[in-house]
Amino acid sequence: MTRPDQRTRAMRAGLLFATFVCAACGLVYELALVAQGSYLLGDSVTQASVVIATMVFAMGIGSLAAKPLQRRALASFAVVEAVLALVGGLSVLGLHAAFTWLDLYWPALILISTLVGLLIGAEIPLLMTLLQRIRRQDAGSATADLFAADYVGALVGGLAFPFLLLPLLGQTRGALVVGMVNAVAGACVVLFLFARTVSRRRRAAVAGGTLAVLAVLGVAFAGSDAFLRYSRDVLYDDPVVHAETSSYQEIVLTRSSPIAKGQPDTRLFLNGDLQFSSIDEYRYHEALVHPALSGRRDRVLILGGGDGLALREVLRYPDVREVVEVELDPAVLRLARQDPRLTELNGHSLDDPRVRVVADDAFSWLRGNTDRFDAIIVDMPDPDSTATAKLYSQEFYLLTRRAMAEGGQMVVQSGSPYFAPRTFDCVVASIRAAGLGATPYHVYVPTFGDWGFTLVREGTEAPELSIDPPGKLRFLDEAGVAAATVFPADRLPDPSAQPSTLDDPRVLRLTTEEWQQY
Repeated sequence: MTRPDQRTRAMRAGLLFATFVCAACGLVYELALVAQGSYLLGDSVTQASVVIATMVFAMGIGSLAAKPLQRRALASFAVVEAVLALVGGLSVLGLHAAFTWLDLYWPALILISTLVGLLIGAEIPLLMTLLQRIRRQDAGSATADLFAADYVGALVGGLAFPFLLLPLLGQTRGALVVGMVNAVAGACVVLFLFARTVSRRRRAAVAGGTLAVLAVLGVAFAGSDAFLRYSRDVLYDDPVVHAETSSYQEIVLTRSSPIAKGQPDTRLFLNGDLQFSSIDEYRYHEALVHPALSGRRDRVLILGGGDGLALREVLRYPDVREVVEVELDPAVLRLARQDPRLTELNGHSLDDPRVRVVADDAFSWLRGNTDRFDAIIVDMPDPDSTATAKLYSQEFYLLTRRAMAEGGQMVVQSGSPYFAPRTFDCVVASIRAAGLGATPYHVYVPTFGDWGFTLVREGTEAPELSIDPPGKLRFLDEAGVAAATVFPADRLPDPSAQPSTLDDPRVLRLTTEEWQQY
């Protein structure tokens, strides 16, 4: 093989590798926008649909817009990659800033998706021109080579985002690092592959521009932690004492200073949604747990509730022999076990010898479960995303029914019958559609307002609401239990409500519609 042939093959391989890297970077930008949106707003289906549709449309426009740039393909490619690295790298920070300070989340999401899509769309025509400049070949073969590198790069980027970038760097820093890689890949095409065809002055300009982009992204990387801390202080009323982004969600713990002789208020937020306030969480957890434990309670199953507070109430019963706690996020369990603010509240319940903790998706775990439980407590976050909506479906309650021992009872956190009455009715309807008797009830929790639950038993007959606590409770008593099943005339449960299923997640649509008003 002659030396020119070796050089040609090396240049083609280098350009295809650059295509591979740029494709990986482009998909990471797309996934980062979807992930950031799901963390901030929770509606992952809408976020993904808007981002993907906008980017694909913009990619088509970008490809058309690149036609006149092919005459100066090398310089145009260098500029496109530098701008893409800057926009894509800063995309998560920009979206966060738009959400926190400007209240322009949706316009910002569409604008960023459009810009990234336009730039990604311009890449392929320019890369095709450069590939043909190295060695002329028929259009079909050149297209096959280029798209093979592009699609394999997309595969690697799609896998690297959840399994490498998120665990190691988080989505903000991960996007910034990918932006740096993108900038370097684009510069290498000019500075190394086509160095002989570019003047020293233009090489210096490309090198300087790339260094400027890397400097901006580097400064953003260095200041990203401070930026996120400041934005959290703006988003949350009380000082943030712990914040992390796990593989599943953003976890934030706040703690206020006590007023006069009052107690400090510790609050847990998951993806921005309040899970509890230490001031009144006992009201919620007493109402959730004790009605379900009024019958047999040798073996208890808790689905969700990784903070250990529902578990604390269950362990008050000395005749409870075994509790299985199933929580999706190991980071929540670790926080509940190690953070002194939470262990003070849950009484180190997760470390009780009667408790077996399982870190797993409740739906998946139930599918493989063969055990039976006397009492089941379903304490899930509200169904405001596709991930949580399945946990309020008819199919999910069929699985819980299979896990109930004969004569067993279950309780389900069902949302607010005042703020989201149609959602509340949909949850009850889904339970009844699974062949279970349901008794809806509600209590007042100052932090949440009027909040509802559903007591469940196998069969069509509605169970009677009662409590049999081992001692006096702080909030719930017999009079409170009797009042809990009485609903005002403007919030009477609707017996005609339709169930939510995996195929038709009605509860997700209702939750989104009703909570948008508040």
